[in-house]
Amino acid sequence: MSALLSDQGETPKVTAWRPRKHLWTALGLLSVGTVVLGAIADWRDRHAFLINTSESLPNWAFLIDRGRLPARGDYVFFDPPANALVHRHFGARPAMFGKLVYGLPGDVVSHSGNDVLIGGRLVARMKRASRLGELLTPGATGPVPAGCYFVGTPHKDGFDSRYADIGFVCARQIIGTGEPLL
Repeated sequence: MSALLSDQGETPKVTAWRPRKHLWTALGLLSVGTVVLGAIADWRDRHAFLINTSESLPNWAFLIDRGRLPARGDYVFFDPPANALVHRHFGARPAMFGKLVYGLPGDVVSHSGNDVLIGGRLVARMKRASRLGELLTPGATGPVPAGCYFVGTPHKDGFDSRYADIGFVCARQIIGTGEPLL
């Protein structure tokens, strides 16, 4: 407690100590700052920014949402399968692939010559050989399995589900769904 003297020389008045406003302000700012930083950290953990260096996608920058499974027409980013052809073309530790979702679980994939169809609609054309001259094996036909997707790109040299070495992309491979930025 502190004693305050009046200007007239009266008896001192006793008042209770009051916290200072700047301490409450600092405590409030600290609380708000903690919440904001937590929200930013949570957002950062669920998202990624990607610069695309591949010619198979038309956009060069994507924002990836790591927690969302794709719908038809979405961009999906995934870890490619580990096999000899992927290793020879993209190295021992290839970067994630980005493609468009053309087929959902239950959609029927078929081939007509070099054409790849989903539900009777043309989605891609297959090539006989890779850019390095290696023979390419056509991808699976029939229904897309549960938890998996048929992914592709309109690019004529796209390396995607139309070929067996990529095949269907399943949930365990998916990093996230992307939104094109630029």
